[in-house]
Amino acid sequence: MPELRRRTLLSAIGVTATAGAVVTSQSSTASALSGGRGASYEGKVRDLLSRMTLEEKLGQLQQLPWSWDLNPGSGSTKEVEDAARAGRLGSVLSIFGAKTTNALQRLAVEESRLGIPLLFGLDVIHGFWTNFPIPLAQAASFDPEVTRTDAAVSAKEARSNGVHWTFSPMMDVTHEPRWGRIAEGSGEDPYLTARFAAAKVKGYQGSGYGAKETLAACAKHFVAYGGAEGGRDYNTVDVSESRLRNLYLPPFKAALDAGVATVMASFNTISGVPAHGNAHTLTDVLKKEWDFDGFVVSDWTGVQELIAHGFAEDGADAARLALNAGVDMEMTSTNLLTNGKQLLRSGTITQRRIDDAVTRVLRLKYALGLFDDPYVDESAAITEPSPDARRAARAAGSRSMVLLKNDGDVLPLKKSVNSLALVGPFADSADLLGTWVVPASAERFPAVKVLDAVREAAPDAKVTYARGVDPEGKDTGGIAEAVAVAKAADVTVVVVGEPAAMSGEASARSDISLPGDQEKLIAAVAGTGKPFVVVLVGGRPLTIGDWLDSAPAVLLAWHPGTEAGHALADVLFGEVNPGGKLPVSFPRTVGQIPIHYNHESTGRPFDANNKFTSKYLDLPPTPQFPFGFGLSYTTFELGTPTASRGSVRARALRSGDTVEVSVPVRNTGSRKGDEVVQLYVHDVAASITQPVRRLRGFERVTLDAGASTTVSFRLGADDLGFWTNDPSGRFLLEEGTFELFVGTASTAGARLTLKVT
Repeated sequence: MPELRRRTLLSAIGVTATAGAVVTSQSSTASALSGGRGASYEGKVRDLLSRMTLEEKLGQLQQLPWSWDLNPGSGSTKEVEDAARAGRLGSVLSIFGAKTTNALQRLAVEESRLGIPLLFGLDVIHGFWTNFPIPLAQAASFDPEVTRTDAAVSAKEARSNGVHWTFSPMMDVTHEPRWGRIAEGSGEDPYLTARFAAAKVKGYQGSGYGAKETLAACAKHFVAYGGAEGGRDYNTVDVSESRLRNLYLPPFKAALDAGVATVMASFNTISGVPAHGNAHTLTDVLKKEWDFDGFVVSDWTGVQELIAHGFAEDGADAARLALNAGVDMEMTSTNLLTNGKQLLRSGTITQRRIDDAVTRVLRLKYALGLFDDPYVDESAAITEPSPDARRAARAAGSRSMVLLKNDGDVLPLKKSVNSLALVGPFADSADLLGTWVVPASAERFPAVKVLDAVREAAPDAKVTYARGVDPEGKDTGGIAEAVAVAKAADVTVVVVGEPAAMSGEASARSDISLPGDQEKLIAAVAGTGKPFVVVLVGGRPLTIGDWLDSAPAVLLAWHPGTEAGHALADVLFGEVNPGGKLPVSFPRTVGQIPIHYNHESTGRPFDANNKFTSKYLDLPPTPQFPFGFGLSYTTFELGTPTASRGSVRARALRSGDTVEVSVPVRNTGSRKGDEVVQLYVHDVAASITQPVRRLRGFERVTLDAGASTTVSFRLGADDLGFWTNDPSGRFLLEEGTFELFVGTASTAGARLTLKVT
């Protein structure tokens, strides 16, 4: 592959990026904590294990919350402190602060019998003090370096505040935009999600834990959580083995190959069996087939919820089922700690399985260096975003934005504009951080507002503002003022979208259009006849109504994080040329859901001239905007793609041979910009029906006006084969014809044919 010019975000914060290919084949993985990290703690673990009582062992498998207002049943501070002193606690979640963590750690290390340190975990999802764009937005960058940078900055900030472990990255592939947690993942494609999952693991964990600037990562939620019926959180998932392995599992395998320390079980059932009690996924696949030697943590009360699922009769039964299925640590609920001795006595769980789970937990504590130095330097705690971290977040924010429409080149705005109006409920709002933000960071370091950033970027312009409407309300009384300021300005920027609380966990929506009367505000501004731009903020794909036709330009900003306003101003005024692409399809209405590019064909695919084909009577069969779509302030032209050969033997591919696909790219416009070249594969005929297209390569390139380069991809067995319905895991590479599509979106038209013989 040619050397391409790319902005390296990590260099801004002094972190070294380690290159590495993502392996998506589901074969044996390297050890996460011993062999894979180059150091083994097995002797120390065995020695400590031999000195532990049963109560102390069960305690290592217990995680309790310090305090967390978002969930019912949180444990009290006294409960946690007493358990730490007694040596009957392995981990504490939702705790941070150097002074606080050191104080609690001293109880465990200096007052318990064996002095085993506690493991402190926190949901550091897309930032600690410095919030980066939400993960779905980061995926829109089509640049894994963005998510690696987020993780590295977050790890440095959080570790200095006593946090050892983050419950991230989330890698739940989903075709369901109504599901609120789509904001936490990377969208609808397993390959894109796998690339970002691996990058984030490497960003969190670095090359090891010795420097105390890293966090242990947690791959969640295992598995198929993104398939929740109706987009309702925690809901049922009915999935075949082939879909499980081809759609939902590849990102987890990529995370394991990147060395992820832990895995979290998911809330959903998987074809009738709850994930917390699913031995097939947790043990057969994860621990045996993939040889994972890290540990599995439950989700919040996930073990207890086996009772509500109708899978366990009571707490003791739930503990038995979860431990035997492969859960190693119980979060919040205490079924294993309470019932473990009785279950062992009755023979329904074994000492060997308990010791295995404890070994996995202790292994991570040794790898983190907690036995050597369990405390953090309180004087060195990072207490605010650094200038370098802010610069990195700003760059990530602008790099993640997607230009959806730009008729008449309304964008970029000229800084020399005489007058500019900002209207809409998010124009002067700090509600731009997105879901899953550490509450203290939101309070202390709110997002930069768009209005403030625009005034800073265009100091000579007259900038006026009117809210117009509330984010969710039906009061249209403010629209008249918004229309007045729009009429008086040369151009108007309308900032509309979803509040952060409308996405994330437990935030499913049945209607994913703009909330409240925001569409009426857009229509009123359009009625002025003056130029205007619509900026969309939010945490999911939205259904864009009739207003799309009247809006000259639409920029998707997502929830951009701490530097939201500055990042958006950079794009609006052309300091940054937008180059993001959609990591998820945008439906026309909720009635189209699920609609995604990587669907399987039917026996009657859509044909506009035939009524009896797969379609709706009242809608086009296509999404409003397809996966991989995104515009630029400049234009690009792709030449004719070529392949290094037209046919290849299946035997050679299985032995590691590859086919190279290359395409020339030229910037045909008048300004520097980014393009994302994408490669899709279609197996024309297979023993199991395949998606009409599968993303198998992408590269974001930066080119000056008139400049060109060649982008190359290599295809191997992993890219052309698929997993069957065999529960034991069988990967097939079949002979036949493959279509290869190269372009700048999932609708790419340039096609090559490859024969596998």
